[in-house]
Amino acid sequence: MTVDPGDDDRLDRAFAALADPVRRRIIARLSRGSATVNELAEPFEITKQAVSKHIQVLEQAGLVTRSRDAQRRPVHLDPAQLEAMTAWIDRYRLTTEGRYRRLDALLEEEKEKQE
Repeated sequence: MTVDPGDDDRLDRAFAALADPVRRRIIARLSRGSATVNELAEPFEITKQAVSKHIQVLEQAGLVTRSRDAQRRPVHLDPAQLEAMTAWIDRYRLTTEGRYRRLDALLEEEKEKQE
């Protein structure tokens, strides 16, 4: 299996973007539906300009997109990048779970031998 170096770059940007709690809250809000910058800025005690910068980081990471709807410019969650992140995490989670299952089986065998 060959790994596209671009995939690593995209994952790096996405994980770095999600390291910030404001950006994670923006993603959580967008998971319920598209929203404008003004709508996304409402719960935060930061400027709309700061929220806009957070959205730019999320765009560069491939996590969100923007569109134009007359005067509105809604921000949309792009689930494809989240799916790529989940797949990357799952690959290592499944490997680790397999190791724990084997360890549990070995410990159970040792316990039965001692009884």
